[in-house]
Amino acid sequence: MRVPYFFLSLLAALAVTASTSPSSAQISIGISITIAPPPLPVYVQPEIPGPGYIWSPGYWAWGDDDYYWVPGTWVEAPSPGLLWTPGYWGYSDEGVYLWNAGYWGPRVGYYGGINYGFGYVGVGFLGGRWEGGVFAYNRAVTNVGSVRITNVYNQTVVNNTTVINNNTSFNGGKGGVTAKPTPLELAAAKDPHVAPTALQTQHQHAASTNRELFASVNQGKPAVAASPKPGVFSGQGVVAAKAVGTGAKGALGSGQPLSAKGTGQAATNPATGARGTGHAVTNPATGVSRTGQTGTNSATVAKGTGQAGTNSATGARGTGASAAASATGAGTSRAPARGPQFAPKPPPPPVARIAAPKPPPRPPAKDPGKKPQ
Repeated sequence: MRVPYFFLSLLAALAVTASTSPSSAQISIGISITIAPPPLPVYVQPEIPGPGYIWSPGYWAWGDDDYYWVPGTWVEAPSPGLLWTPGYWGYSDEGVYLWNAGYWGPRVGYYGGINYGFGYVGVGFLGGRWEGGVFAYNRAVTNVGSVRITNVYNQTVVNNTTVINNNTSFNGGKGGVTAKPTPLELAAAKDPHVAPTALQTQHQHAASTNRELFASVNQGKPAVAASPKPGVFSGQGVVAAKAVGTGAKGALGSGQPLSAKGTGQAATNPATGARGTGHAVTNPATGVSRTGQTGTNSATVAKGTGQAGTNSATGARGTGASAAASATGAGTSRAPARGPQFAPKPPPPPVARIAAPKPPPRPPAKDPGKKPQ
């Protein structure tokens, strides 16, 4: 059963707001991938739809067996004074890539040092700021266009990112960004955080149902790279990617089928020190990972169609052409079992047959009419 990725993000966000510990605000949720995400595509920012909107950059999310692009879009903050900290993919010590969900807060926290562009240069946000309950925009990195915006200013940003330049989409691991949390970002992790808005959640869900946004289809160059408002994937203001990103290739450069696996261990978020609560369980024959809610595997049967592989929970290896793993992780082989082989029972020995002796020949009968000589 397909589990929409937005549902996993929503669960993580709800866990953030319900948590009594602010340090757990950006934990990695219950999904882990062994293939790095593709580079961020190169695209331009659509014109802002009006005052009060804040830019939420696009990112790669994980579906059943592939990454899909969630277009960047303009969103309204849940309340004045809040800023958006984007989510990011991070490489863990367990050898998997974990998604750290984005959130709203009074200041921008750690987002892996990823250069999402348009003010999100890897640290903080230079695209705008709150001034007396009204959001002011930095025209140097914001596409104000022809919209009448009175609260604007100009602040030069090094390596102007109106078009994204550095396209690596993950932190850590081979080719990943190496940025560590700054003291200010560590402090921001302890602030009260707010979950993504309903429109942001719906926006991601809509992206997960559009096959054209999957990396295996668009090869890292989605036709909808950014949109003017959440959920708007066609019409005026929709922006296509200009080119495939030039960062670490990730899923686009592996040459191997995408795969996901569960580690059975929690991973630590470097910004908060909080550890994730669970990971997906993998069917090793297909490399497909499915999860229901954070820390819980809701898959009932994951079936492989290629050659038999090793069961990750038991280490046992199947012998048939198809392998199946149940929700408990116990693997079974669909090939007919072969029992012990027995030699055929030998036939009984032949019985010796002895012929009865023949009686002696009888003397010829005497002729009663013949006299003896």
